[in-house]
Amino acid sequence: MKSIFVWLLAAIPVCFANCTSSKLDGPVQTKTSVEHGKTNTVAVNGVNQTTIQFSGYTWIVKEPAGQQGPHNNYWSGDNVWVDSNGRLHLVLKKHNDTGRWECAEVRSTQLFGYGTYQWKIEGAVNALDKNIVFGLFNYSGNSRFDEMDIEFSRWGYPNAPILNYTVWPATGATGVNNVTYAKDFVLNGTYTTHRFRRDATSIHFQSLHGFQNGNLNQFETKTWTTPTSISTLQMPIHMNLWLFDAPPSNGNAVEIIIHEFKFTPLS
Repeated sequence: MKSIFVWLLAAIPVCFANCTSSKLDGPVQTKTSVEHGKTNTVAVNGVNQTTIQFSGYTWIVKEPAGQQGPHNNYWSGDNVWVDSNGRLHLVLKKHNDTGRWECAEVRSTQLFGYGTYQWKIEGAVNALDKNIVFGLFNYSGNSRFDEMDIEFSRWGYPNAPILNYTVWPATGATGVNNVTYAKDFVLNGTYTTHRFRRDATSIHFQSLHGFQNGNLNQFETKTWTTPTSISTLQMPIHMNLWLFDAPPSNGNAVEIIIHEFKFTPLS
């Protein structure tokens, strides 16, 4: 499998074992078998899980038996893997046998609180089809609350801006809506860095050309401070690639490569 940007795929080899996925309840007992960066696991209630090891953390692969949100999509564990160089691949593609489009998502087993969340991405994220969403975010699981998003999507509109920063209010907040900042951009190459820093009173988003640990080549930024409602919870990280209400209008599969996720706790 070549490590290229957003790859328009003619075919993708399917080489991973299938497992049933369910919400993880309680601690996990890990089996000994590891295949293509994946480890089969068993929850204490006996429900099989699939996990991957990426950037020093354990991630649960989303693979429900049927359709599931966001937007009632199909999800496949075959569309997620870590290569020999430690890079995470997320693929959205049409299944050869069923003809249905299948999406990809992972979420961390660890919870994260105040600090800086950073991703180094390979892919032409500015050129995604209007019906595709690529998301990097933390989320408590309480719909419309406790969520900070970096998302690349035009939400079905061909001329809408592609980059979206969004903050959903803390659970229990009343009279407060989510806030969103959207912007188009042109890439210099296909490597980008995206991050947000959250604390008790503010959240600061950044996007930069190339792989950066500082502020060089920043092309977009946005900060919100109180009275914007910002969650105080520790939450898992999600990374996903999915369809917004319709298949890709160009009919092409897509691959995004995440070279690194890094969390730096607030000092």
